[in-house]
Amino acid sequence: MSSEIIVDGVKYVPASDAAASPTQIVVAQRGWVFAGQVSQEGDDIVIRDAKNIRTWGTTKGLGELVNGPLSGTKHDPYGTVRLPALSVVARLDAKAGSWS
Repeated sequence: MSSEIIVDGVKYVPASDAAASPTQIVVAQRGWVFAGQVSQEGDDIVIRDAKNIRTWGTTKGLGELVNGPLSGTKHDPYGTVRLPALSVVARLDAKAGSWS
């Protein structure tokens, strides 16, 4: 079920949905970490243009990657990833385009 409406060709979403950045780092159960364009579709978190972050390459934690990968960051393209929303541990808003 969608929480958006379209009026005269313009899409509107609730303020709680609009506040979140679509570019996010998603931490899932069992140590999976992804970055990409995030949306919620029903009971799933969908990450488009997803990258699996397998080595952070940071000195101060995962938060250093909100502006994009660092020189020591290792990540692989994964296409579109769908996760059950209940398997998501955390979502960090990232700078728009930082993981494109």
